[in-house]
Amino acid sequence: MKNKKVSIKNILFLVIILLLIIPQTRQPIQVLLHKGLALFAPSVESESNRVEVTSYNWKLVDLSGNTFNLNNTKNKVVLVNLWATWCPPCIAEMSSLQELSNDYKNKMDFVFVSSEKQTVLEQFLKNNNYSLDVYVPKTEAPETFDVRSIPRTFLIDQNGKIIIDKSGAANWNSEKVRATIDGLLKL
Repeated sequence: MKNKKVSIKNILFLVIILLLIIPQTRQPIQVLLHKGLALFAPSVESESNRVEVTSYNWKLVDLSGNTFNLNNTKNKVVLVNLWATWCPPCIAEMSSLQELSNDYKNKMDFVFVSSEKQTVLEQFLKNNNYSLDVYVPKTEAPETFDVRSIPRTFLIDQNGKIIIDKSGAANWNSEKVRATIDGLLKL
């Protein structure tokens, strides 16, 4: 009986490995795993660890071809998310970002930045029924937003202080994030 359990475990392990090797099944499995990790809210930076955005000068282009400068978000609460359509943790957190955006887009700015082609981004948004403000960089990112891994999300207050700096997937629609944003909007 003990050998049978070991065999079943080994077979299950091999099936999981095979599924991760096959390109068609790899991404959905990775997204599912990251959704499990994205159940937790991101941490708020302590007062002493908050970094200030030194430059907002970043020209972006929206999916309609309109130029947008991040300077337009200065003195506002803004969430900047750097992501890609092929990135499993980005995909895993996107639905929580959409929900947050639905409730707060008239109160603060949301800037979703991806370096992918416009057609790829439009198809991703359409396939997932997302209505996010997505931009493609037109100029090089300021040092603060020059990141090495995605997803990377910054919640910035009206004074340019980074309140949340999160690498990896998170639950952006959590009570903790909403309470943080509500507190910033009252200032």
